[in-house]
Amino acid sequence: MIRTPLRPLARILEARRKGENPDAIERENIRLRHEEMRDRARRRAEGRLLVLAGLFFIGLSVVGGKMAVLAQSEPAEPRVGSAGAEIFAQRADIVDRRGRVLATNFDTHSLYAQPPQMVDPGRAAEKLAEIFPDLDRDRLLRDFTGKRKFLWVRRTLSPEQKQAVHDIGEPGLLFGPREMRLYPNGRLAAHVLGGAGFGREGVHGAEVVGVAGIEKRLDARLRDPARANEALVLSLDLSVQAALERVLSGGMKIMNARGAAGILMDARTGEVIAVASLPDFDPNDRPPLPTQGHPADSPLFNRAVQGVYELGSTFKAFTLAQALEERIVTPDTVIDTRSPMQWGRFRIRDFHDYGPELSAEKVLVKSSNVGSARIALQIGAERQRHFLEALGFMQPSPIEISEAAGSAPLLPANWSELSTMTISYGHGLSTSPMHLAAAYATLVNGGRLVTPTLLRDPAHGPGPRVISEKTSATMRALMRKVVTEGTASLAEVEGYAVGGKTGTAEKPKTTGGGYDEDKVIASFAGFFPADDPHYVLVVTLDEPVETSGSEPRRTAGWTAVPVAAEIIRRTAPLLGLRPAIEPAETAAIRPASR
Repeated sequence: MIRTPLRPLARILEARRKGENPDAIERENIRLRHEEMRDRARRRAEGRLLVLAGLFFIGLSVVGGKMAVLAQSEPAEPRVGSAGAEIFAQRADIVDRRGRVLATNFDTHSLYAQPPQMVDPGRAAEKLAEIFPDLDRDRLLRDFTGKRKFLWVRRTLSPEQKQAVHDIGEPGLLFGPREMRLYPNGRLAAHVLGGAGFGREGVHGAEVVGVAGIEKRLDARLRDPARANEALVLSLDLSVQAALERVLSGGMKIMNARGAAGILMDARTGEVIAVASLPDFDPNDRPPLPTQGHPADSPLFNRAVQGVYELGSTFKAFTLAQALEERIVTPDTVIDTRSPMQWGRFRIRDFHDYGPELSAEKVLVKSSNVGSARIALQIGAERQRHFLEALGFMQPSPIEISEAAGSAPLLPANWSELSTMTISYGHGLSTSPMHLAAAYATLVNGGRLVTPTLLRDPAHGPGPRVISEKTSATMRALMRKVVTEGTASLAEVEGYAVGGKTGTAEKPKTTGGGYDEDKVIASFAGFFPADDPHYVLVVTLDEPVETSGSEPRRTAGWTAVPVAAEIIRRTAPLLGLRPAIEPAETAAIRPASR
């Protein structure tokens, strides 16, 4: 912009020539310049007012539109919104092999409070304490009258509880819809299912997540929205599971045991038909994790997969099977069984004196520790370790229970000759009953590796070969003799030929330094029918004592075996196995008189 001088020289000279006052020219130019400045400022102000008026118009239009929308909507109470992504609560059902429901979802409501909206906090606290006896009235009152603007009162409500809260008539007590996990069979298969809880929560929903068992192990599958309507089918049979748990519970009480575990497995596929651990719990009301005492005393402890024990003479079957497979012995090979067997400063003894020698067959039937140790020495440490590794004893069980992954077998730090001998009869290596069941299935199904599973899969079959068909057939015959002639005579079940092996192992002292003679783990690993095994059964009792006789008896033959026999007696018909009835001697047949 070019500014006009206030005293232009040409005009000043002309004014002087005409005799005019030059200062008048300057005053006139100042006036014109001020008028121009005022006009420019006015135009700028008018533009700003126009823009501001436009903004006010737009803002008022938005507010008016929102008011119109609200005027047309249904009135509703205010709710606390949840931040973050939308919560998907839907979770797939879990069913047994026949489609019977084991776990499903249940529509319920949560209860929360907004204290600023409360009319009478004292009355609300008093009424809630009456409806929910586990709530503390004074604490509720402090929360309702404090600075909190939101708090959960109950995560889940029954219909009756919801109605009772509604009858209080307090506007600051509000309900939110949600789903909860329901286990309609209560304690049945509790350790398999594990339980579920709530993850992310909002007043309009809550995320249901698995906290233990198969609910946790397959949580992603169960929460997959694309498969929400596709039930997870387990290999369990609800009827067989109920029978096994009932008999196992009764046997645990009769034998005065601290705990018990039972596993019934398909010998060919590894599918677990029933599995139980006692004591148990109700997954609908899962107890808290123990903060003191031994973990095994908690009902949450799964003895079938978490419990790793020295399983005693059940391991003698693996020792003999390997020796037969590698042609180190035959069933008739004579084994030195002079007891005690001295090895350095250690002595290995038999429960009874079996004389100076036994056949390899009798070593298994009579359960000779010395005989097993001498066979193991011929096998050697390295070959023994590789054979047990092939049977799955070196890794945690792959069963679809979350707790199994953290329960690896306890192996000797130094697999010495002494370890080789003690492991041959089930000491020096601790493993779970689930490992034992899978390994026995491998021994008796024709020699193919079995991987335990809880999933129903018709295509699932045995794995690679571990022992030959011939060795497997021999082991079936020998373990049948353990029942007919040896330590498991009480396993005889009329109509069902049973084979198996007992195992009694003293428990290590909790204070360290040796074993406790009065505390044992008693086990029976069996299979039936013996000539063509369909199923493997493992029963383990923790610290059993049979007291019907004049002396207390703790060995597996008197404790675990009778329980296993009753389980077979109850479950075999449920499994569709028809009893084999031996024909009686034919009496003389005479023609009927006419």
